[in-house]
Amino acid sequence: MAPGDRLVELAGVMARLRTECAWKAGQTHRSLARYLLEETHETLEAIDTGDAEHLREELGDLLLQVFFHAAIAAESEGFTVDDVAGDLVAKLVRRNPHVFGDGEPDAEDRPDAATVNEMWEAIKAEEKRRTSVLDGLPPTLPALLLADKVLDRLARTGVAPEVAAGPDAGLGERMLGLVAEARAVGVDPEQTLRDAVRRVVAADRPTTG
Repeated sequence: MAPGDRLVELAGVMARLRTECAWKAGQTHRSLARYLLEETHETLEAIDTGDAEHLREELGDLLLQVFFHAAIAAESEGFTVDDVAGDLVAKLVRRNPHVFGDGEPDAEDRPDAATVNEMWEAIKAEEKRRTSVLDGLPPTLPALLLADKVLDRLARTGVAPEVAAGPDAGLGERMLGLVAEARAVGVDPEQTLRDAVRRVVAADRPTTG
């Protein structure tokens, strides 16, 4: 079987399920939203535990959500999973000119990771044409991740927001200060807290009875 054949097969399976399965035929983007969120968190759990088999399974469940939503869209919204993939390929090529641009740079001329990230963000900003650097941040992001992204975007504009600290600061301001502190030393605050909670659970798992 050639690479990609299973994806074609999956698209066919989803199309048939939307026709012949009453439950799947009745789903909408909104009704599926909770499953997308659940599968995302289960994938994160598999990543945190380092269980490759579990990760393989959860990535499949995430892929199901992509194909499910694309199948719904194909029926009423004028785009298919091929369109989704095509848009993604075009975006990746467009935002990685150091790889897909004219000519191939010598190894020593290839940009480092920080420069690549800056290029990506600059191209993205040109495409989006947003009026504020903070536009487009989903308010439903976990609070630590949202704080991290806000501080990151502000930092890229040269703005260093004042973050209150000390006993007189509110708890929220002190937590924001911890996020800023983590960013200053290159630490992901969301993942760091998740790891700490996982260690507590592993060391002090309560028993019942």
